[in-house]
Amino acid sequence: MPARTPLRLAIVGCGRIAQVAHLPAVAKSQLVELDAVSDPSETLARGVSDRYGVPGYRDTDELLGRDTDAVLIAVPDRFHLELATAALRAGKHVLLEKPAAVTSDEARELADLAAKVDRKVQIGAMRRHDPGLQYARAAVAELGPILTASFWYRLPTALRASTEAALFPAIVVDPEVRSTEGAFKADRESYLLRTHGAHVFDSVRYLFGDVTQVRAELATSGADLNWCGRLRTSAGPASFEISANIHSNYTEGVEIFGANGQLSIRSYFPFYRQASTVRVFDEQSASWRQPDYGAVDPYQRQLEAFATAVVEDGPTDPDAADGLAALLLIEAVARSADADGAPVQP
Repeated sequence: MPARTPLRLAIVGCGRIAQVAHLPAVAKSQLVELDAVSDPSETLARGVSDRYGVPGYRDTDELLGRDTDAVLIAVPDRFHLELATAALRAGKHVLLEKPAAVTSDEARELADLAAKVDRKVQIGAMRRHDPGLQYARAAVAELGPILTASFWYRLPTALRASTEAALFPAIVVDPEVRSTEGAFKADRESYLLRTHGAHVFDSVRYLFGDVTQVRAELATSGADLNWCGRLRTSAGPASFEISANIHSNYTEGVEIFGANGQLSIRSYFPFYRQASTVRVFDEQSASWRQPDYGAVDPYQRQLEAFATAVVEDGPTDPDAADGLAALLLIEAVARSADADGAPVQP
């Protein structure tokens, strides 16, 4: 049976990303109705449920017993397979924060289960729902054969805290949970490559298709890490850089040069709610064009795309297979970096 409109959605995980991104998106959307929340932390479950006026659970199984259409899972990736499996087996469609899982084996198991139980899974790579990126994807074909491209994603150090303090709403905090998660994030190399690589490599595949070879190196300075390398893609050669952190401000973008012109993308810290700036140069007319989409909320747009896919029984974007592909690339980067930049197939 088709799901209801608005889609009844429960959120699993009441931590920071749920409070600053997903819950505000649900509150603004006409396509989704918040049904309940859950978190093992009593402080978070009670604080968020009180704020939004919905039932709050500490036991996710109790939440999954409700008559909801779908769940949004916003917990650390080490819990993704377990909770997404429980949700799918309970008959719920799943919007899952990126990365899809900790390993590609887990992501493959999840994709196989979603197909088996005929439930939808969408991975939370919200840049796919940025209208600037969507415009850029269509414009890539105009460039002709791709000669070279560069993708970069650089996170700031000192400026990040003050930026988030200015842009984020007040959030409920459980100090014990924050301390526990800090211990898991202490393995910065593994944590940062998965967290940010999932975003970068999904964008690479969204614009350029499949990646068939990876060469990567890792440079470190204290707590700062920088992965850079080369990719062989369906569209042509590309380079990438993932930096966490840089001693400057946030910078993210893509430069693509083809036989017919150039495409330039500048993306912004997502909580500025600003669509990516895209400029396309056509060599034949010697002219630039630049659409303007103004302010958008990529988290709301991805949520509404998910709701539409469920209600209309359409495809999710990105789907579970895309989440698996991103993790295969992350693992290929790690293997290549460990092998001093040797070429690796994902």
